[in-house]
Parts: sequence; C-alpha cells; structure tokens
Amino acid sequence: MAASTHSTTTKKNFVIGSRKSQLALAQTHLVRNTLQEIYPDFEFTVEAMSTTGDNILDKALSKIGEKALFTKELEVALADRRVDFVVHSFKDLPTVLPPGMEIGAIMEREDPRDALVLNARNEGKSLETLPAGSVIGTSSLRRVAQLKRRYPHLKFADVIHRNTRLAKLDDENGPFSGIILAVAGLVRLNMGDRISCKLSSSDSLYAVSQGALAIECREKDKEIMALLEPLNHANTRLMCLCERSLMRTLEGGCSVPIGVNTNLENNKLQLHGLVASLDGQNVVEYKDEVNLEGAETREEREALAERLGNSVANQLLKDGADKILAELAHK
Repeated sequence: MAASTHSTTTKKNFVIGSRKSQLALAQTHLVRNTLQEIYPDFEFTVEAMSTTGDNILDKALSKIGEKALFTKELEVALADRRVDFVVHSFKDLPTVLPPGMEIGAIMEREDPRDALVLNARNEGKSLETLPAGSVIGTSSLRRVAQLKRRYPHLKFADVIHRNTRLAKLDDENGPFSGIILAVAGLVRLNMGDRISCKLSSSDSLYAVSQGALAIECREKDKEIMALLEPLNHANTRLMCLCERSLMRTLEGGCSVPIGVNTNLENNKLQLHGLVASLDGQNVVEYKDEVNLEGAETREEREALAERLGNSVANQLLKDGADKILAELAHK
C-alpha cells in the first residue's frame, strides 16, 4: 500500500492518483484539500500521470473507440499500490470497473449542464441569435446530435486539441463563434466568467455523471473506504448511479449520443433519458420517476435508483433506441 508510516514523528501519507491535465489536477486538489481539512493529522500527496486520452490530442475522443481513455493508467497504478485512491471526472469512468476496483466516494455534484462560451465578436448573442453559418466547436457527439435539430442554421465542428480550446475560440482569425463546454469544468478552473449562457434541458441533456467527481479505490480496502466515506454526497450518489445504470443497460460511451437530466426533490427521483442519431434527426426520449420514501437504508435507495435507470433504458430500447445504437455500432 502506498500509505506509509516511517516513524512515529512522520505523518501518515496517502497518495492520490490524478491525470496531469489542468482540470484533473484542479479537481484532485479540491479532493485533497477537503480531506486535509477533515484529517489534519494525515498528509495527502498527488501523483499525476498521463493517460491514453491525454496523449491523443489530434483526434476526437468519439473516434478513438476506447472506453477507458482517461482511467486505465490510473487504475494500473492503483492495482500496483503506487497510489491509494484515484480521482476521476465521473463521466470518464466506464460503467463497469476492472476487477478488484470500486467507487469509494462520489462527491457533491457541480452544475451538470453544458455551457455556451462565445468569442468577443458575438458577445450578447445566443445559439438562437447567432448568424446563419456560425461555427460552434465541440467534440461531443451528444451535444452535436441535440443541437443540430434545435439550431439547423448553425454549423458544428470538432475542437480537436482539447488543451487549447479557449485559445482557438479567442483567436480573431479563428473559425469558431462559440464552443460548448461543461459548466463544471469552467467553474473548477475559476473560469465561470467565460460562460455566456447555460444550456437548458430543452437544448441539451447533459452527459451521464457530468459535473460529479468519483474516487476509485481497491475493492474491500476498509481503511481507504472509511477514509473516503465523509466525502460521499447522498443525493449525488443516487442521481449518478441512476444515470450510470441507464448507460450500462444501453452499453453506451462517448461515441454514442446519450443524454440525461436527473432531478431529486421530495424523495422523488426523476430521470429523463435520450438517445439520438448522429445527425440529430432520429431522437428517442423517455422520462420516469421513482418514489424513495419507503427506502430506509442507503443500499435500498441506491437499488431503487439503479432500477429506475435500467427501466428508463429498457423503455428507450423498446421505443427505437435499439435501432439507433445498432446503426451507430456499424459506423
């Protein structure tokens, strides 16, 4: 185990695995700082590493076809006990974990919506009021599929080099009038002021688990599980487990346009799921809810949440999502 106690005068140290990207490190430091406040007698250090997804900068993620783009190398380090636990953007984490791994904590979710970021020339405009032919940058098939049908006057293009997306947008001679990014990422990078507007669910259902942080650890590692337990946010867990159950049933990933919108109020968990064809012309949607009032334990509530996700996914399949997914599988 990476945690060490070399002497009675040395604080016990836990090693946190993280990707090297600016956003990943900001998120990992958020987790580290929270843990440091809870456990002032322990030390927490960050071990940053590059993943396959970080090293592929010239190709859209949806065209790579690998589900563990941002997690594999981190999970290898976890299995080898070079790190004690790993911080992930939950939407990057495949719905089926490798053997021997489990999710130790799911932190409170940041705003899960998508955001429109406009360049200076288009300040004050919206997707609706941008001139015809304006180019919107996004590499997300989910976003393109939904926005194409709502705003046929716009063009959509990949933003391949993910680390320079805002620089491309701000380039006076650049092609982009705006780009679509996750609200959560901008907020965590202290760039919330760049958000021109947040997209409503009628414009774009968000990605499964978007805005949430998951902390992965070794299965049955009781010490680490106990350490991470205070980080868990009950409502976020319910909503994300529900969404991931839907995706698991649909067997989708970043190469499939799947969107969700989840709400939890007055013990009622609602899930709105969507599957779309790449051109946005064929869209299947379904919404359902479950009452959690009778479920007393966390396990019972989470089981109901996962059952709702599975139920919504199966209804989507019955309503035609199976045909959309089959077509996408052959492209």
